[in-house]
Formats: sequence, C-alpha cells, structure tokens
Amino acid sequence: MTATPSRLARSSDSSRDLLSVGTSGWSYPSWRPGFYPAGLANEGFLGFYAERFDTVELNTTGYRLPSEEQFVRWAGQVPPGFAFAPKLPQRSLRSLATFEERVRRLGERLGPVRVVVESPRDDGLIALLLGSTDLRLALDLRDPSWEGVDVRPAVRVGDWDADAPFRYLRFRDPPYGDTDLDALAARLVLLLAAGVEVFAYLRHEDEPTAPAYAEALKERIRAAEPDSR
Repeated sequence: MTATPSRLARSSDSSRDLLSVGTSGWSYPSWRPGFYPAGLANEGFLGFYAERFDTVELNTTGYRLPSEEQFVRWAGQVPPGFAFAPKLPQRSLRSLATFEERVRRLGERLGPVRVVVESPRDDGLIALLLGSTDLRLALDLRDPSWEGVDVRPAVRVGDWDADAPFRYLRFRDPPYGDTDLDALAARLVLLLAAGVEVFAYLRHEDEPTAPAYAEALKERIRAAEPDSR
C-alpha cells in the first residue's frame, strides 16, 4: 500500500500550510443563495466550494460507497492542496480493502479518514484496523469506555492535546458568536505555532451557517499571523 502524503511533509512551515478549515459536506441546495449563487447548478457546488475552502468532510461514504469513477470526478473538480476527509463507519470495517481502494482514487486530494466506532472498547479492533491500512486515520470513538486508550499512530477526533501527528477537530455546537469564534481561533493559533497540522470542520445546517463560520474562523486566524500585521 502507498501511504498518503501529509500536507505537513509536502509544504512549508507556514500556518497556511498546516491549517485546513471546511464544513461537513458541500452538496446542499439549501445553501443557495446564501452561500452558493442563486443560478449555480448543483453540479457546480464542489468547484465553487473548493475556491473558498481547502477541505471537506465526505460523509456520503458513511452511507453508500461511491464508485471509483465518482472519486476520480471529485478529485478533478478541486485544486491541488484540497483534502477530502471520507467517513468510514464501523460496519464497513469488514470491507476496508474495498473502501481503501476506492478512496485512494482521490490521489493527493485524500486527507484523513474519519472512522466512526460506536461499540465499547475493543483493543483488538483497533490493533486490526491499524495493522490493515496506512491511511491517515482519525478515530471517532463514541463509547465512554474508550476514554484514555492510546490509538497512535491514529488520532482521536476532538482531541486537542494529544501527542499525535495531526488534529482532527469537529465543531458541532452552533450557533457560534464572535466570542466563541475568537476563543476557537486562539486555540488553533497555538497549535499552528507549535507546527501541528490541523483539520477542522463546522457542522452542516440547513441554512448556510457552516461556511459562514468556517470563513470567519479562517479570517480570525489569518489576522493573528505575524506576517498579516
């Protein structure tokens, strides 16, 4: 298996290269015209989105695994440096090889894979998973029994403080006011200053609040960079 290259390994140490902020999905007609232009066809959503953000959670893979051709089409609609973060539900672990074969058709546009585990702690499950792939895994461990379990070299979704190669953060509790966004940006700036690669995603809602929050967060982080002053 060929490892997916890290943006951290391919890029400079600029925080712009370490930070990816986006939303949980992009294909929402209800975001038009608030985010997408009124006359934009659904087929143009991804290209428009990728002009403004550099990552997106690919949640559709958690419900039905698209064809290889679909992954190729998606990859062709976004620029270099864009990262898709596919979802792998626990029930699909038995077909991990097929999942991996297809998502790798994204090529360098393949970012971390979020693995959703609903069951209680099972060290054998994690060992099997980590031994079966070299995808960059972010484990979304839903049961409290997983608390404190070391999952390296994978990361835990939502863990700000782990000794891990990157952070995978999901902001799921809107609405976010200015004070909330300022606080999130301040924490992210500290991670970036320490050279930590970060993927951060805002929760989808019917109204286009997620892209608005994501852009506001990016603006606050840019304003905090030394070379922006």
